Amino acid sequence: MQDETANNTDEQDVPVDQPVEDSNKSMDEINAEIEQELEEAMVEEELNREDQLEAEVAELKNKLLRTAADLENYRKRSTRDKADAIRYGNQRLLEDLLPVIDNFGMGMQASEQDSGSMIYMGMSMVQKQLDDFLANQGVQVVDLQPGAKFDPKVHDAMAQEESETFEEGQIIRVMRKGYKMGDRLVRPANVVVVQAPAVESEEASEEASAE
Repeated sequence: MQDETANNTDEQDVPVDQPVEDSNKSMDEINAEIEQELEEAMVEEELNREDQLEAEVAELKNKLLRTAADLENYRKRSTRDKADAIRYGNQRLLEDLLPVIDNFGMGMQASEQDSGSMIYMGMSMVQKQLDDFLANQGVQVVDLQPGAKFDPKVHDAMAQEESETFEEGQIIRVMRKGYKMGDRLVRPANVVVVQAPAVESEEASEEASAE
């Protein structure tokens, strides 16, 4: 009897397994959801990768365009510098030659009194050769006539004088010719410019004399 009681007691102490709640989803459905989530994650990752690649391609394209623009600017600058070097390469020589041409021109003016002499005719031939040489080098005399407006960009005022013929700021006469090579000024023209009449000084002098 005691053994039966003991056996009953042992049977009661053994834990009884609780029944597992049955899921409403089958194993196939769960696997399908997992696969779908994986596919969505892969698609999202692929989209992010595509966006990143597009951004990298755009950046590389911009760098390529900037590099191409820099190369084009360098090519144009090199071409321009080369053309300027050829065009203005003799400028220093011409600057040194201009005083000689000035002196020769003064000699021509002095010899004009005997225009029929062999000396004058020989100097005229040399003058023509000098003019042709300057023209071949692209050198031109700065176009300037008395009465022209003074321009500090191409003129150098050596003196100022009053004038009844021209207005203030106009050029009375040219003391030395100016030359340019293309758009570049080789030497400014030395000129005499009209100054304003000294009205105030005269009035002051008259007042001083009256006192």
